[in-house]
Amino acid sequence: MSLEKEFAVHIARLIAEIPRTQAEPVRQAADLIGRALDRGGIIQAFGSGHSEAVAMEIAGRAGGLVPTNRLALRDIVLYGGADRSVLERYDLERDPAIAVQILNTVQVHESDLFVIISNSGVNGVVVELATLVKERGHGLIAITSLAHSSAVPSRHPSGRKLGDLADVVLDNGAPYGDAILNLPGGGAVGAVSTITSALLAQLVVTQVTAEQLVAGRTPPVYLSANVPEGDAHNLALEAKYAGRLRRIA
Repeated sequence: MSLEKEFAVHIARLIAEIPRTQAEPVRQAADLIGRALDRGGIIQAFGSGHSEAVAMEIAGRAGGLVPTNRLALRDIVLYGGADRSVLERYDLERDPAIAVQILNTVQVHESDLFVIISNSGVNGVVVELATLVKERGHGLIAITSLAHSSAVPSRHPSGRKLGDLADVVLDNGAPYGDAILNLPGGGAVGAVSTITSALLAQLVVTQVTAEQLVAGRTPPVYLSANVPEGDAHNLALEAKYAGRLRRIA
């Protein structure tokens, strides 16, 4: 079997398994988000590296929830006044001090909930951000690989990992090292965490929406900006959270 066909078989298996194995954590995550929305909170989503792609699945996209923000490492430059050169640091996501700088760039209300995405769950920024979030009394959902996280040491001074701090942990099913196809000369190809984590994010969003409908509410969901009525619909919903949402390319 060719590598691409083998990858397709593996990823199809994971996509079929995750809605079953993660059904209860998805329900718990949706419940946390629903309660935050009912209190006027918004969802603050953070991921560094490739995990930022999953934060983009949560914040500011068609079919997604309107009361959402995407946080990123570059926010310390765009909003925090740090010199652009800091983004060239190879170890930036390992530095716990960056977490408080990220939080200082965004207006956070007590009712806000955080979703932190990290396949390894061990780097300094994500663990420190999770620590600060919990110290300040916010709900926290983690999307991570339990297989990888359990196999490597924490890079945070506390020795803790993202999954240790979260109220709900969603396991993306990625193996140690993320890639699933071992190569004859060593190494592996075919990373899965972005695909499976995006699936989890969308499962949670659809569960939240379903629960809102059952409760007789109108879910605050984006239309595509590329349909004629999209802009007017989206701007009207965003106005309810004026000053709290930021949308950048």
